[in-house]
Amino acid sequence: MRKILPLTVVGACGVALFATQLQAAGLKDSKSTFFFKDASGNEKSAEIVTKYQPNKIAYPVAKVDRHLDPKLMQAATIAEERAHARSRSQCWHYVKEALVAAGVVSSRPKSELAKEAGQELISSYGFKKLAVCDPFKAPVGAVLVYGANRAAGHVEIRTKDGFVSDFRSKIPSPRPLLGVYAKS
Repeated sequence: MRKILPLTVVGACGVALFATQLQAAGLKDSKSTFFFKDASGNEKSAEIVTKYQPNKIAYPVAKVDRHLDPKLMQAATIAEERAHARSRSQCWHYVKEALVAAGVVSSRPKSELAKEAGQELISSYGFKKLAVCDPFKAPVGAVLVYGANRAAGHVEIRTKDGFVSDFRSKIPSPRPLLGVYAKS
């Protein structure tokens, strides 16, 4: 018992000395902020993220291109009104219906696969492929066509704050983008 008491006193003093040295080094104890010193010796701080914060992620809002057919914006609105919360695996069907309802195309496109939509829109309906590689930079109303190796692909219309086909989404499809199409 006599040997344990001095060891505990020495241990407690060591912990107190270590804590004092940390405070002397300028490091602060905080549960919401992390403090550190950068390479030049200046004290910096950063917020500690303890849980997912969806409101902090901001996606760019789409721009309206006045050179494009205004019916494309109407098609985006129609598609958004008819869209569901989850996919029904009928993206090209819903986009076709929105384009016809808005008067962008005179008749319903005939292609079955979504990945073939771009070629048909160019050859039969007067669409042009835009020089856009980032879906977020597509103008409101543009038709985005995605490819897939063994699947039908995906088609969606750019809206002001996201993308729409048979469902609404804040982010674009993860598939490879084949092209962004619009009509002047």
